[in-house]
Amino acid sequence: MSRKKNIITLIIGFAGIMAGLVGTMFANRGIMVLPIWARMVLLIAAYWLIGVVPLVLAIVNREKPVDFGFSWEKPFLQILIGIGLGAAMSVVLTLVPHLAGFGNYVDNGNRYGFAWQFCWEFLYCTAGVGLVEEFAFRGFIYTRFKNIFGKDFLAVIFSSVLFGLFHIMGGSIVQMIITGLIGALLCFFRLKIRNCTTLSIIIAHGVYDALITLFASLLLK
Repeated sequence: MSRKKNIITLIIGFAGIMAGLVGTMFANRGIMVLPIWARMVLLIAAYWLIGVVPLVLAIVNREKPVDFGFSWEKPFLQILIGIGLGAAMSVVLTLVPHLAGFGNYVDNGNRYGFAWQFCWEFLYCTAGVGLVEEFAFRGFIYTRFKNIFGKDFLAVIFSSVLFGLFHIMGGSIVQMIITGLIGALLCFFRLKIRNCTTLSIIIAHGVYDALITLFASLLLK
């Protein structure tokens, strides 16, 4: 794919991601009035709207999963690496602030009291948020920047900036910066850790996000 085509695909893809985000927000409003079993399924499905345009572009361009950092080698090891990275991130970025008295700064506002709710949170954060955001940003967007500039560090920087901008509707400038840095960290994991693939960071992302709710529910009143 030429540099010009990569640029055009990047612009269309990111525009589609942001449009999908708006669509997800509107869809969630309708979903929240449905019975709980329907909400559990549809909230995950609605989040996939964010990844529709990048997925269509990848299919049109005949790109394969390997082009976005996926691998068929040692899948169980990839999963274990993802769980370990997600747990480590949660200890450093979530548990330690809670124990230091700064839990309110790493709180997403969700509170659960039943085991099944936490199980669903892990499923939603992994099969919804983690899967979509990692494919979109550490997969599709990162690959576009890598093809345009030919350098990993520039792809890390620019894909992480867009990842921060992606969260513009849900938080402050500080949160956008922190989110961008977390995106860069996930890029670093995939680039530098052996057998760490996009599957690994999908799982790491999901575990990290879900544990935010778990720690807040257990440690904050």
